[in-house]
Amino acid sequence: MELQYKHFGEGQPVIILHGVFGISDNWVSIGRKIAEKFSVYIPDQRNHGKSPHSATFNYFAMSDDLNEFIRTHQLEKPILLGHSMGGKVAMTYALEHPDTVDKLVVVDISPRKYPGRNVHFEMIEAMMAVDFDEVETREQVEEQLKSSIPSRRIRLFVMKNLYRKTRHTFDWRLNLPAISANMDFIFDGVQSTDTFEGPTLFVRGGKSDYIQKDDYQLIKKMFPAAEIETIDNASHWVHAEAPDELCALFSSFLGKECVPPGAE
Repeated sequence: MELQYKHFGEGQPVIILHGVFGISDNWVSIGRKIAEKFSVYIPDQRNHGKSPHSATFNYFAMSDDLNEFIRTHQLEKPILLGHSMGGKVAMTYALEHPDTVDKLVVVDISPRKYPGRNVHFEMIEAMMAVDFDEVETREQVEEQLKSSIPSRRIRLFVMKNLYRKTRHTFDWRLNLPAISANMDFIFDGVQSTDTFEGPTLFVRGGKSDYIQKDDYQLIKKMFPAAEIETIDNASHWVHAEAPDELCALFSSFLGKECVPPGAE
């Protein structure tokens, strides 16, 4: 599957993989900072953003997409950086193709299987319930989402997927039916008996429960060289809530400073 993507900078390739309901735009700010020293690629994963839709939606398929992306763009020894669902795609790929990956960064997700989370199903239901025949503005879409998604931060995150289908109508870029039908696969654990021995960084949000102390043993078993760092003031949305702290961890791990565009 040919993924749409954004690209910034030159140097060693870094591929950033967004989470479920995400889009490449979510990582542009951090991507531009990393691009001061690296060639940064931020693809939209299948069923997200401007990439193609498919009824197949699981980590093996998304790992295959990533493999095709790397081969198509002739990327040598990329650094993989994935958040949430994107972290599991990155882990799956690194375990399947360990000799092709230089370093691995996983943001606020562990390899284990997760129980279904109501927030995800509520987001899907809220998006599918929007009556686009009754709206003419983004504000009216947000108004329809309010009762089901009371958090404005999450509403704005969801609305990143909104686009004008015609001059007067909106639609979602997400393939909501496929995502909804396959959510069990997204909550599933990383299925591999192999290990990735390369340098690995796991970053957890201190206010998040996605990586717990009990996960450390499994992480170390699958990624023996893993370092695990915590950003205390961040929830699961680490890149949105603590971008400077996240960039500082990236700088230390990657060995090159993560700086704002134009900074000296």
